[in-house]
Amino acid sequence: MNLAKMIDHTSLKAEATKEQIMALCDEAKEYGFASVCVNPVWVKTAAEKIKGSDVKVCTVIGFPLGTSTTVIKAMETENAIQNGAQEVDMVLAIGLLKSGEHEEVEADIQAVVEAAGTKALVKVIIETSLLTEEEKISACELSLRAGADFVKTSTGFSTGGATVGDVALMRKVVGDKAGIKASGGIRDLKDLKAMAGAGATRIGASSGVAIMKGEAVEGEY
Repeated sequence: MNLAKMIDHTSLKAEATKEQIMALCDEAKEYGFASVCVNPVWVKTAAEKIKGSDVKVCTVIGFPLGTSTTVIKAMETENAIQNGAQEVDMVLAIGLLKSGEHEEVEADIQAVVEAAGTKALVKVIIETSLLTEEEKISACELSLRAGADFVKTSTGFSTGGATVGDVALMRKVVGDKAGIKASGGIRDLKDLKAMAGAGATRIGASSGVAIMKGEAVEGEY
């Protein structure tokens, strides 16, 4: 298992500075992480910084609440790709899902998938801590139908992060038809291996360097 290639090295705090984003990119190149995951305002900066490496630029769409309209999510996706994003992590319309508006949720995801086209992978953040088991299953099924590449546990900014149980449930639903990204509270190698064992194929963490060094850190994401 290539642990580094499982990690989206992440900095999504509002107060993250350009200097910190540049350092994040340097670390990603040094350790060979799958991507750097940054807020949209930093996509151009990250794309320039990682140019020439095999590290991808990942960004977030409709983040962190998922409450942007579908048109805005699609436009945000197009703009992010224009700026150099190769992966987008969109937040599902959680309130619509909990209201039983499944067609609207699927259409919301599909619009982002279509905006990404062949230029970017799409990961759907379902925010497991806010959902019932039935809703988690529905969110995964709708993501598959809409053509998403991954389902993702959490933003890291809500009431809870990734759990082994949620990852296992998501893998049971999607089978081999989609990747699973576990994020939120993954701070050491033990956490990473537990999530991978449950079926995660990608890990979102701000502590990627510490994970690779075998250290444990505190953090929100």
